[in-house]
Amino acid sequence: MSQRTLALPLLFSLLAGCAVGPDYVRPAPSLPDRFIGEASLGQRSATANAELAAWWNGFGDAQLGRYVEQALKQNLDLAQASARVAQARAGLGVANAALLPSGNLGAQAARAYQSVETPLGQVLNAQPGFDRYGSAYEANLGASWELDIFGGLRRGREAALADYQASEAGAAATRLAVAAQTADIYITLRGLQARLDVARRQVATQQDLLSKINLLYGKGLAAELQLRQAEGALAQVRASVPVLEAGESAAMNALDVMLGTAPGAHRAELAAAGVIPVAPRIGATGSPGDLLRRRPDLIAAERRLAASNARIGVAVAEYYPKLSLAGTIGSATSVASSNLFTGGASQAAALLGLRWRLFDFARIDAQIALAKGQDAELLAAYRLAALRATEDVENAFSALVKREEQAALLAQGEASLDRARGASFAAYQRGVVSLIEVLQADESLLRVADARAQAQTESARAAVSAFKALGGGWQAEPVRAAAIRPH
Repeated sequence: MSQRTLALPLLFSLLAGCAVGPDYVRPAPSLPDRFIGEASLGQRSATANAELAAWWNGFGDAQLGRYVEQALKQNLDLAQASARVAQARAGLGVANAALLPSGNLGAQAARAYQSVETPLGQVLNAQPGFDRYGSAYEANLGASWELDIFGGLRRGREAALADYQASEAGAAATRLAVAAQTADIYITLRGLQARLDVARRQVATQQDLLSKINLLYGKGLAAELQLRQAEGALAQVRASVPVLEAGESAAMNALDVMLGTAPGAHRAELAAAGVIPVAPRIGATGSPGDLLRRRPDLIAAERRLAASNARIGVAVAEYYPKLSLAGTIGSATSVASSNLFTGGASQAAALLGLRWRLFDFARIDAQIALAKGQDAELLAAYRLAALRATEDVENAFSALVKREEQAALLAQGEASLDRARGASFAAYQRGVVSLIEVLQADESLLRVADARAQAQTESARAAVSAFKALGGGWQAEPVRAAAIRPH
């Protein structure tokens, strides 16, 4: 074997570990050491605890937990996300295959009848014993391999792997969003039902008041103004009921869709009003830096950034020549099929190919600039996503604490106004105060009771937002490198 023949594979082996383009370095966004709202969060008086892995169970509502688990099994957004993961894994398989030799097997048999009116046919026909019928048989085994000397294919595989990992993290982010949205809709529904209960109780109170005034009016002991004021107050309270009922129906329909069922499928079991779930204690919140490793949407953004970085290398590799090896062994005969695999019918060929975009560097420059621009965009998007994730947590913590404070104050106010309303009506019966004061007490009580139900609802929803912002509800699984590494 000549020295030149030995040098060629040695050169390939030395260059095999080199890949053009920038090596990826995971960015480190500038984040604070701790959350601002963490201190106030620890002062809450919640009775139940919740683990991030299955935070919905911490609300102590079995129906809520059952619906979230059902949504995680049946939701159609999750089905789409799973399909996207399968697509990304297929793309990774294509990138893996590009690094490996490819082979093909071909065979053919032909039967022809030669024309004698063509120049070739006339020449052949002049030969003694010419047979216008002819047969040909051929079978070949071929193989080809693009030598990834400068690492363009490896950068492509690196990008495909990062895309696959981003799709997996994206599926986890969808799972987290589905769980949070299901819980949020359920809590909103219970809040609307609580407000409906307040409104219907107030309707009954106003009806009772109107009947008493009607009785007094019939005896000449009440003025018509008082009667009309009572009728107007009753109409106002009744008018709030249809709006709340429409919201209740919409929430039921939305929950059915989240569960992957047709609207109305769970209406019967949701019709019985339940209590508004109480937000549990939020345990280990971690630091803002922990979000980068725990929130799946941030993981997906970081993996998309890694893929764009690898694609710069794919573009840079176009500057360099591409070498390929190809070979064919087979057998061919035009005599008889029985001679196909005899020694005389054997054939072989070898090819060393070269492809180099030598006069296309301007286009390659543009492709590299495009890849770098996309990388810069995704880097900024990742840093912004990290900041907004921290913002989500801080906002959720603040909303949870302040809404609970609001609900507690409104509960105290509701108790006081309920006593005030009873006292004002008793005073009205004795003729000490006017009906207007009774109606004002009713209106104040309704407004505070409705506001308390809203505050309780919003505090529970803020807890859901906090768990979602912290990345709770999924367990990160390392990518199985052995399953996706080319063999």
